[in-house]
Amino acid sequence: MEPGRLRHRVVIESVAIAGDAMGQGTETWTTFATVWGDIQPLRGRDFIAAQASNSEVTTKVIIRYLAGISPKWRLKYGAQVYQILEMINPGMKNVSLEFMCKETPQSAT
Repeated sequence: MEPGRLRHRVVIESVAIAGDAMGQGTETWTTFATVWGDIQPLRGRDFIAAQASNSEVTTKVIIRYLAGISPKWRLKYGAQVYQILEMINPGMKNVSLEFMCKETPQSAT
């Protein structure tokens, strides 16, 4: 992995569901880690390949390997929020993680 490619500060957020007094669940997002990553909007051939597994994939985010991340979490870069659709550990080498993501509306933050 080329360190120069990891130029975006990516926040990894975990979700917790807390019940309120009415018994309703409320999602609460907390920061798990802030890491350097590479954010690649998919286009052309990459987008067509991604559609084979999920037609909503719009972005690929690559970070150094970090244990303990759940695919149920989300990524943030600035104000943009990315829902994780797939999490890949290339070659199972624990060197990097690739996330296939979908951009979520700004109001979902």
